[in-house]
Parts: sequence; C-alpha cells; structure tokens
Amino acid sequence: MSQTVQGDTATQPRRNLSVWGALGLSLGIVGPSLAMSGNGQGTAAAVGRAVPLIFVLGGICILLISHGFIRLTQRYSQAGSAYALVGKTLGPRAGYFSGWGVMVTYLFFAIGNVGAIGSFVNAFLANAQNSSHPVQIPWLLSGGVGLALTGFMATREFRSVVRTLLIIEGIGVASMTILTFVILAKGGNHHGGGLDLGTFSFKGQSFSGIMGAVVGALLSWGGFEGAAALGEETTDPKRNIPRALLTTVIGASVLFILVMFAQTVGFGTNAAGLKAFSTSGNSLAQLGHNYVGQWFSLVLSFTAIMSAFGCMLGSAGTAGRLLFAFSRDGVGPATWGRLDKRGEPTTAMAAVVGVTFIVSLVSFITGHPAMGLGSSALSDYFYYSTIGAITLMVAYLMVELGTIKHFFTERRELIYESAIPMIGTVLILAVFYYNVKSQTSWLAAPFIAFVVMVVGLLIGVATPGIAGKITAGLNRDLSEVEGKNLAASTGHGQQPFPTTEV
Repeated sequence: MSQTVQGDTATQPRRNLSVWGALGLSLGIVGPSLAMSGNGQGTAAAVGRAVPLIFVLGGICILLISHGFIRLTQRYSQAGSAYALVGKTLGPRAGYFSGWGVMVTYLFFAIGNVGAIGSFVNAFLANAQNSSHPVQIPWLLSGGVGLALTGFMATREFRSVVRTLLIIEGIGVASMTILTFVILAKGGNHHGGGLDLGTFSFKGQSFSGIMGAVVGALLSWGGFEGAAALGEETTDPKRNIPRALLTTVIGASVLFILVMFAQTVGFGTNAAGLKAFSTSGNSLAQLGHNYVGQWFSLVLSFTAIMSAFGCMLGSAGTAGRLLFAFSRDGVGPATWGRLDKRGEPTTAMAAVVGVTFIVSLVSFITGHPAMGLGSSALSDYFYYSTIGAITLMVAYLMVELGTIKHFFTERRELIYESAIPMIGTVLILAVFYYNVKSQTSWLAAPFIAFVVMVVGLLIGVATPGIAGKITAGLNRDLSEVEGKNLAASTGHGQQPFPTTEV
C-alpha cells in the first residue's frame, strides 16, 4: 500500500510515473544482477546441466501467473498488491492471507540478501586480490553492514538512492549481456562441453527433480509484480501498469534464459564445470574473470553487491510497510501501525530489520543451512530466498484464483481466458507437490514456508473482527484513490471493496 496515513489525513503520492518509471521499478526489485549471480548455483547442484531448461519452464510459469496480475490491474488501478487484488475478488480474509504471503516473502528475501551481500563481498575481495588464499571476512559482518544501511535508509527519503541503484543495475545488465556474447562467441568450453544444446533437454532428468528445481529459478522473477503496487503513482495506470508487467516478464525471461545458457556452457557441462558452477560465490564474476579479465570481473562483482543491497532495501521496505498497514488496520500490535514525525513507519521497519538480523545471526552461529554450495553465505541466501519464493507462490496462487472468479463474475466476455489462470493454478500446485515430495528433512525450505503460511492463515481466522477491519482499511484506500482517479479522468468509479468472502 503506497499511501501514508497519519491520524485521519491521507497523503497521496503524485501521479508522475510513466510506463518507463513503473517498468524501471519492477526491474529494480527483480534485480537481474543479483539473480544471475546467485540463483544458478543451487539449480546446477540440483539438475546439473539442465539449468537453462529450468529457466525456460520458470519463464513459462511466470508468464501464466503474470496474466492474472495484468487482467486485474486493468480493472483496478489502486495500489494493486496481492493484498488488494485478492481482497477485491475473493474477500478480505483471502486478501489478508495473500498480503501475509507477500509480507513474509520480502522478509525472507531480506534475510537471504544478508548472505548474498556476504558472498558477493568475499567474491569481490577474492577477485581484487587475485590470490589462491585471498583474505575473506565473515559474511555476517558485511551483510550486517548492508542491513544497518537498509535500516537507516528505508525510513528516509531515498528516491535518489533508488535511481542510483537502478543505474548500477543497468550497468550490471549491460555487463552480463556483454559477457554472454563473449562466452558464446568463444564457444564456451572452459571445462568442456562447448555450446551444448542438450542443456535444454529433458533427457536424464526426472520430472520430480525438474519441478523441484523450478522454485529456485522462480527466485529470479520474484518482485516482477512490483509495478502492480504503483497504481496511484502512474499515469494512465490501467494501461501502463499491465504494459510494465508484461514487458518486465518477457524481457527478464529472455535475458535469464540466455544468460543461464551462457553460464552453464561457460563453466562447462561436464562434472568439473558443473561443480565449479554450483560452488561459485558469484558465477558472473568468475566467468568474467575467465573470459574477459580481472577488471571485468570486478565490475560484475560490484554490481552484484549493489544489486543485493538494492533488493534488500526494497524487500525490507516492502515488508515493513505491509506490517505497518496490517497493524494500522488492527491486525497487529498498535505500535507497529504508527508513523514517526516524518510520516515513516519506523517501528515496523525496526521490527523487520531486527528479525532479519536475529535469523541471520542464528544461521551464522549454527551453520544452518548447509546446502553444499561451497559457501555458507550462498547457502543462507538460497535457503531463505527459496522459502520466500514458495510463500510468494502461495500469494500468486491466490491471485490466480481471484482472476478465475473475476472472469466468471465481472468479465464473462473473456471467460475463455480463465483457462490461463487455471493452468497456472495447476502448475503452482504441481511445483508445491514435487518440492514437498522430494524432501527428507522437516527443516527443508518448503516445509518452513508452509508452516509460515499456516501461521498467517490462523491469524486471519482467529483475529476478532479481522474481515471488518480489513474491509474498512481497503475501502478507505479505494475511496481516496477513486477520488484522485475521478479528478484525473472522466472514467466511471469502481465499486467499493466487497464484504462477502470466498
């Protein structure tokens, strides 16, 4: 929810973002440099050379899911998070459950990025020293510094910082694209295998293993729906927000598949290459060193660090503001629903930063999780981010169900399109099933994710008067947005938030 409420006064943001602004913010949240530097290792450890295939399947899955967001944001132009979109279609309790899923997702992403920063800082130091025994620092220290900066900046005006991070992300995308073409031009084959198109083959892979690995790939698209929350700040939102969503998904999918193919063949598709890939602290930086030189590796290392920091900043900020929104509406401690003198949810942000640090500290001390990725920091990133990816998939599932109902109740002329969210629903359920099926530990990421979502479900069921509180909160939001929309256009108003639940 992008508005800020203090007392009885609502502060509405200016509608000054074009489609490019919405697109830029979605890409900034996705963080391509972070995704391509740290998400392939766990996938390579799980499915070997089939990493590009997994990203093709992940792209298809995200395209199906994005259809629901696109159709719903064409209808509802307020701050269209899953909280509001599901609430509009399935009722307030379902909206809360979806919002809970998004909130804990970004909390886990923030936790994971502590490890990502630690891993990438050490990769940068290793590249800079060019030594067989480089000086390294504890990942909690560098990640903790990033978390402290996040806590400081997330409660202050950081629009200029976001612009800087987007510029750095642009440099990262350009750099990884150059690296990709260099690898392909040289035929890959650093450890053997050449330009192996067998990386797109199902041969030698089990269906269960493939579906289990898809969640790891979906980490890379996490946050694509960020533009959906900008309905109050974007000009012509019912046109520009869907365009930004579709462009983000298609553009990121093409980029991710191409870069992951280049990385896989760049390391090599034999045993030595796959081991080097799966244990790399920063896969892009290592390949940059192998194929271009140390200076290029340092550029890639630095952009990965900044991308991880940017994702942490965005993730913690999103989680904190959702926590504030819930608490303000009576679903949480009242102190987390208060703003400071600057109109910022400082106490809610402090809670998010505090939980992030405590969980990271426990992981650092205990050495859990240990995922065999050659780095405890990278294991921390992949484990907690996977938990977040699964909780986000639950929220996506609710959006799919809301989209199906939307077609049957409000857009019957497009009822044939309901087949798309139905297929998306089946795919999400299949991903859940095969992730659980292959697990042997109760501490595995899927089980932790489902436990967290059950907690959210229990809160949604047990909190007295939660439906009325959420209905009142979202009706207030929608009425304020509708007033601004009517002032900006001659379009018809939207219906108030429904009180019926499904």
